Amino acid sequence: MTVVVEAKNLRQVYKIRRGLFKEPAHLQAVGGVSFAIEAGKTLAVVGESGCGKSTLARMVSLIEKPTEGTLMLDGADAVNTPSADKRRLRQAVQLVFQNPYGSLNPRKKISAVLEDPLAINTTMNAAERGERARAMLAQVGLRPEYASRYPHMFSGGQRQRIAIARALMLNPKLLVADEPVSALDVSIQAQVLNLLADLQQEFKLAYLFISHDLAVVRHIAHEVLVMYLGHVMEQGPKADIFERPSHPYTQALLASTPGVGARNVQKIVLKGELPSPLSPPSGCVFSSRCPYAVERCRAERPLPRQIESRIVACHFSEDFLSSGFPAEKPG
Repeated sequence: MTVVVEAKNLRQVYKIRRGLFKEPAHLQAVGGVSFAIEAGKTLAVVGESGCGKSTLARMVSLIEKPTEGTLMLDGADAVNTPSADKRRLRQAVQLVFQNPYGSLNPRKKISAVLEDPLAINTTMNAAERGERARAMLAQVGLRPEYASRYPHMFSGGQRQRIAIARALMLNPKLLVADEPVSALDVSIQAQVLNLLADLQQEFKLAYLFISHDLAVVRHIAHEVLVMYLGHVMEQGPKADIFERPSHPYTQALLASTPGVGARNVQKIVLKGELPSPLSPPSGCVFSSRCPYAVERCRAERPLPRQIESRIVACHFSEDFLSSGFPAEKPG
């Protein structure tokens, strides 16, 4: 299967001004993330608010340039892109935003919303653009005559279908979906997720799916990447992550959503607040909230390493995989 996007050691560091006579602080929003997504596959990125999910999405969708690392998109270097390739790469990746109410211009008819990407990026005439817009509305389960209406005439689910149609107008290879169903009712969520799955199968789309809802992730993902404070805690096939988590943070996330976690491991309840990314804990970034943390965890940061089918950043992952999560700290 063709690899659509491949990221290696992506980092994003922001300079934060602290006053006229003080040196700026450095906030590491993403601290070295690597992954690859094949055509027709979905990588879901999960974690608490502030873990770097949306920053990662902005880098992959070419909105922000990473501070370090490489990003290959559709076979081309997306970080140091020659001018001749920039337009092609921007067409190859499209975004679906969280809020269907705020992502559509209320002053424009749906026909204009859908045709604008074609008017900017192609040589299609008005008749061809209109035909393409009506065909795409039908593709996402809406009537072609809806093209003459305004966004306020639609429900939230219908607006998100329109947003998906707009993202597909330029035949992208990768769709970056940042919490695309979190603002919708549960019954409508299922419809939109099923639509995304059908479109992926038909067009062989690759999805980078950002979500905090593990039930949604379990429905749509092929692989899962768990982030905490900008770092990868665990990454691997969906079935392995959900049935045999090997990182305490992954287990804590699964325990927070009834019905999605493994049944044969001890439940972990996180205590305390997410540390400030301006002053992350030394050693393992999760050590300040991990119930199994020992002195080694606070002194030595575990590097992500391959264990069985997954990548894990924990000193004791082999123990957790072999015997489940213990009631007490590992020795």
